[in-house]
Amino acid sequence: MTWLAHEWRLLWRSRLAMAGLLLLLILSTLAVGSGLSEVSRQQQTIARLADLQRQELATQQPKLTHEGDAGTVAYYTFLGTWDEPSDAAFLALGLRDAAPYVLRVRALALQAQLHDGEVFNPELALAGRFDFAFVLVYLAPLILIALLYDLVSGERHAGRLATLLALPGAARGLWVRRAALRAALVFACLCLPMLGGALASGMSAATCAVVLVTVFTYVAFWSGLALIVATRGYSSIANATALMGCWAVLTLVLPTVGNAVLAQSVPVCQGVELMLAQRQAVHGAWDLPREDTMQQFFRTHPQWQHTAPLPAGFHWKWYYAFQQQGDESVAPQVAAYREGLLARQRWSKRLGWLLPGVGVQAILHRTAATDLLAQLSYQDAIAAFHAQLRTHYYPYLFNEIHFGADDFAQLPRFQPARADGVVPSVSLLALTLVAGLAAMLGMCAGRQTER
Repeated sequence: MTWLAHEWRLLWRSRLAMAGLLLLLILSTLAVGSGLSEVSRQQQTIARLADLQRQELATQQPKLTHEGDAGTVAYYTFLGTWDEPSDAAFLALGLRDAAPYVLRVRALALQAQLHDGEVFNPELALAGRFDFAFVLVYLAPLILIALLYDLVSGERHAGRLATLLALPGAARGLWVRRAALRAALVFACLCLPMLGGALASGMSAATCAVVLVTVFTYVAFWSGLALIVATRGYSSIANATALMGCWAVLTLVLPTVGNAVLAQSVPVCQGVELMLAQRQAVHGAWDLPREDTMQQFFRTHPQWQHTAPLPAGFHWKWYYAFQQQGDESVAPQVAAYREGLLARQRWSKRLGWLLPGVGVQAILHRTAATDLLAQLSYQDAIAAFHAQLRTHYYPYLFNEIHFGADDFAQLPRFQPARADGVVPSVSLLALTLVAGLAAMLGMCAGRQTER
């Protein structure tokens, strides 16, 4: 291991290299700390809202059940739903930074409630969250470029290259060893804070292993690419320019172009458009004949068609019937909206097979359960809970049964599913293949330089 001690001494004397590694360690630590802080804040928000929910229901129950009117209870009673962050969410916050992770719903039309929380400041969302995924995808390659761009040209400029290559056997694999040491230190600067965050959050060993493999392959890709360029015999400025160009193209230009192409090829309406369409259908029902509305409702819900006819004036069962019809009227748009989002997700995943930065983000977000699939799963859970609410209220509404305190206590409560990420094996395999190819070509280039 003499060569390792020697290379370490050389690296230790380089203030620029050590400053770069220290900067990466600090940024990784800050990103992990920021992610843990954000996840803790979301968990505290969920717990605080759950307490407030219990207090609100305890206060409302005597007032709402005094008249025994189920329609009044259903209209004024909001019940909380929430999406617990996974133990790996601190690494890549993904859509949890923009989409709601807490939503209170009631038995009215669902789509307006689902998409009412979509509104956020787009300028703030554009900058993205400073998390571990950001440091890994965008900043770690820059540190690797700074460490490796003058691997050969720096020795040539110092007048030591000919001497190094003339040493019998000592120079064999010299550039590969130097690049491997620098890549290993970058890997350590990224993973040590990540492992600390994993211990703090209780992340599972399997998830931790997936993240380590992802970091290793991404570092190997950029190390191999930098080694290919650095051993081409160009000047340090040319090497730095070429590597910075690769970084800009692979992490900024091509992903942006890919997203633009996807947006044009797979058009998707916004959730707020679904909300407006559903509200127009609901508001328009006030001007329609009530019997027509009820007959249309009974065609899809025949179990209530033999209940008592509508009395004169307002009645809650007519009100909730056209609320549900409002949801059903936009069902095709909702299906198209979700299919469009999933199509974009599939193509983004395929883009990640070619672009390592996109692939790393897809792997981390899927592993952390913070991607689109996790958000749609939360919406599905809300929809299932909302269906339970309707099922609970409808017998009281259509049979005109008194709704008492005991019935209020038996209202359904939201049961969140455990937020476990899934290992994206195909994306991980594609990233490993691309990184392995880049590393192999880099090693070959490093050895050819010696001849």
